[in-house]
Amino acid sequence: MAQVEFELSNSLSSSESGTSLETADRIEIKFKDLTYTVSTGLGFKQEPKDVLKNLCGRFPSNQLIAIMGPSGAGKSSLLDVLSGYRSNGVTGQILTNGHSRNINAFRRVSCYIQQDDRLQPLLTVRESMDSAADFKLGHRVSKEERSKIIENVMSLLGLDESQNTRSSQLSGGQKKRLSIALELINNPRVMFLDEPTTGLDSQSCSQCIKLLKMISQQGRTIICTIHQPSATLFQMFDQVYLLSGGQCLYQGATDQLVNYLSSVNLPCPKYHNPADFVIELASGEYGVDNINAMVEQAQNGKSTQWFDKSYIMYPSTDSINNNVKPDKKTKKTKHCTYSNQILQDTSYSNQLGVLLSRGLLKVKRDSTLTHLRIIVNIFVALMLGVLFQNSGEYASSVLINYNLLFSILIHHVMTSMMLNILTFPMEMSILIKEHFNRWYSLKAYYVSVNLLDIPVAGFCCLLFTTIVYPLTGQPMELTRFTMFNCTSLLVVFIAQSVGYMVGAVFNVVNGTFVGPVLVVPMMMFSGFGVSINDIPKYMRWGSELSYLRYGLEGYVAAIYGLDRKTLQCDELYCHYKEPKKFLQTVSQPSDNFWSSSVTLVFILIVMKLIAYFFLSWRIKVMR
Repeated sequence: MAQVEFELSNSLSSSESGTSLETADRIEIKFKDLTYTVSTGLGFKQEPKDVLKNLCGRFPSNQLIAIMGPSGAGKSSLLDVLSGYRSNGVTGQILTNGHSRNINAFRRVSCYIQQDDRLQPLLTVRESMDSAADFKLGHRVSKEERSKIIENVMSLLGLDESQNTRSSQLSGGQKKRLSIALELINNPRVMFLDEPTTGLDSQSCSQCIKLLKMISQQGRTIICTIHQPSATLFQMFDQVYLLSGGQCLYQGATDQLVNYLSSVNLPCPKYHNPADFVIELASGEYGVDNINAMVEQAQNGKSTQWFDKSYIMYPSTDSINNNVKPDKKTKKTKHCTYSNQILQDTSYSNQLGVLLSRGLLKVKRDSTLTHLRIIVNIFVALMLGVLFQNSGEYASSVLINYNLLFSILIHHVMTSMMLNILTFPMEMSILIKEHFNRWYSLKAYYVSVNLLDIPVAGFCCLLFTTIVYPLTGQPMELTRFTMFNCTSLLVVFIAQSVGYMVGAVFNVVNGTFVGPVLVVPMMMFSGFGVSINDIPKYMRWGSELSYLRYGLEGYVAAIYGLDRKTLQCDELYCHYKEPKKFLQTVSQPSDNFWSSSVTLVFILIVMKLIAYFFLSWRIKVMR
């Protein structure tokens, strides 16, 4: 392992993605009077609650730091605030290397690995590493260097043998190591990990903490929350920050904890795991008075008495006021500065290119959005083709064919919308992680998602139309076929946008209810069943907004418009022998295709913009 680490450090010394950090590049985090307030309750009865209460503390570099405490103590909240994941409701001061933290610059040199392993399930370990390297490094390093970085990081984390295994097939420990490996690509100086040992067995826990310990010894600041470690795991940590009810009970070296407890007249029982004992104390099992005494002794995190003094690198935050004083010469607030080379994000074109190439791999392997979608379109097309066989050929079956057109419309809407409602919430968790860690911009992600779906949606629509169109006896003219297929494609894209909107805002359970409910008003005002002219004037606005109306008008215009000749009548009397008579019945002019298509394009653009707005809003709300 030491040999691998040495090779990794040497091979990357020429780029910004090196593993070992120089002393000047290391980051120490300090915070003072940190308060995090959330609203509790429902409706107008919401009340503010302080999750973190005037916390102070310091997390030196080159250390593995554990934030401990019982459930509800504020561990994850503190990690969210320090990483920048939460910003609303936060007051106080956070410093890096003695200067006020610039959150945008800090996020570029840090990463946040959350409790659940948010990995791309369809990609192999190597493919995930390649895409992460492309996102983070771009063209700043050569392909040879990038490949060497990936190989060395994988060797360092023991992922060599599983590099061709898909992420969904990895064990819990392998997933955790892959999550760390993906963020190590661009050599972050600070790493936040929320409960990195959750769901792992004892051996995997030990391997994970040893790995984090080794990474911290290369100069990084590694901060992780942990609930109740074993005695062996506990000793691996350099520093402990103990929380209870949003207040600090102890801050200092791990090996000084027992001495600290003796100093507050709470000696740890002999042969008792100190980690278990302090959790019992923090939970209030020995009385609230003891918790208050520990908070007072630790000065709510201000005390540095129990630190390993060799790690303290920067002046204490006690000498710095809450309000950062501007520099006298520049009149601007002084922030901690970092290397410009590391602060640069890759270009938009690079992000979009990597998203598209990664997306193509996912499209090929996705059994739901691709394979199942194609199968469903073939099955439904055959079923409708047999059920409505030759309905478009004879004048006697015009109304039956009209029912077919509406059935096709609903098929395209429901399948496209529901697929996104069911799958997008799972993609959202990965998006939030990668976007927060600055892999790519939200704009690049959204553009790539829409571009990738064009060939799949186009193929499915063409396949469906090719099957159902001749089976149901529609007019075999290239122009009409093209009009029919284009209308289907526009409706599919609009329905997908609705699916993105619902999937971004709601979870799967609520989304499967909200999605169909949103379709019902569109159906009511589509002109099917109730003619547009028969809708009361005070409700006509609904028909103007219904994209199903314009989709149905596009179908009718493609089949019965363009001055179609007299239909063949196979009965004694056919009321709709002249197509124009049917167009009059459904309140539609014969040349309505282009106006309907333009309206659908306009609705599509508006829906795409609204979906992007909801996606952006959702990301902000979740943070």
